[in-house]
Amino acid sequence: MTATLERVDAARPAPAKGRSRSRARHRLTVLAFLSPAIIGFVLFFGYPLVATVGFSFTKYDLINPPEWIGFDNYAFMFKDKLFLTSAYNTLWFVVVLTFARVLFALGVASVVARLKSGVGLVRTLCYLPSLAPPVAATLVFFLVMRPNEGPLDTFLDWFGVQSPLWFADPAWSKVGITAVMLWVSGDLMIIILAAVLDVPQEQYEAAELDGAGALRRWWHITLPTISPVLMFGVVNSIILALQLFTQAVVAGSAASGAADITGATKNLGFPENSTLTFPVWLYAKGFRFFDMGYAAAMATVLFVVSFAATALLVQRMRKASHQEEGGGGG
Repeated sequence: MTATLERVDAARPAPAKGRSRSRARHRLTVLAFLSPAIIGFVLFFGYPLVATVGFSFTKYDLINPPEWIGFDNYAFMFKDKLFLTSAYNTLWFVVVLTFARVLFALGVASVVARLKSGVGLVRTLCYLPSLAPPVAATLVFFLVMRPNEGPLDTFLDWFGVQSPLWFADPAWSKVGITAVMLWVSGDLMIIILAAVLDVPQEQYEAAELDGAGALRRWWHITLPTISPVLMFGVVNSIILALQLFTQAVVAGSAASGAADITGATKNLGFPENSTLTFPVWLYAKGFRFFDMGYAAAMATVLFVVSFAATALLVQRMRKASHQEEGGGGG
C-alpha cells in the first residue's frame, strides 16, 4: 500500500509555483546569454536612431543647444534644390545599379557554373575584387578610365572610338561609378553561383528528355529555383545604392583634382552635382555646414525609405514563396 502511494505521489505534476520558478530561471539564463547583443543593439542602433529622429525636429549646429523647430527641416527638403538633385541621383543608382548588379552577377555565375575546368581559378578571380577597399577600387577605375591617359582610352583609340570623359562628364560619371560597383560585386556572384549549383540535376535531366534546350532549361528551371536568392540580391543592391557614398566622393575628388592635404575633396558632386548622392549631401549638410538638425532629418528619411523598400520586397518574396508552396501542394 505504501509503495502504491509513493508511485502515485511521484506521478503527480510538480507544483505550479515550482514550474514558474523554473521558467523564470530559464528566461534569465536566455537573457544573460543575449545581454551582449541586446546591450550592443540598444547602444549602437536603438539610441542613435531615437536621437537622430529627435534632432531632426531641431535646429542644431553641434555647438549650441538644440532648438525645437518642429517639421521645418522636413518642409525645407522640398525647397532644397540640391536635396532633390541628390534624391534623383540616388534613385538613378537604385534602379540602374540594382538591375545591372543582379544581372551581371547572375550572368557571371551562370557562365562559371558551366565551366568544366579551371572553375576554382575563375571563381577566385571574380571574387577577389570584392575584397578591395572602396577607395582603392574607385581610384583604380579612375586611372583605367582616365581620358587621354588611361588604358581604356588607348584601347578604344585602336578601333577609332572616341572615349568619353567618364568621371569628368556629368553624362558618364554615374555610369563610371556603376562600373566600379559591378567590378566589386563578386560577393553577390558567389552567393548566386552557390544557388545555381544547388539546383537539382534531376530537373535538368527530365527537361532535357522532354526536348527542352539549354535556354529553356535555364529560364524555366534555374531562374524559378534561385528566385529567393535573386530577391536577396535585389534587396542587398537597393540598400547598397541608397547608401552609396565612398565611391561617389572619391570619384568626384579624383576627377576634379580639388582635394586638400588630407585627401578630402572640396568639390562634392563633381561634375555638376552628377555624383551628389543622398548620403553625400547628408554628410555635407551635417559636417560641412554644421546643420545637424537638417542632416538628421535626411538620415531619418533615408532610414524610412530603406526600411519600407526592404519590408515591401521581403513581403513580396514571402508571398511568392507561399504561392509556390500552395501550387506545389495542389
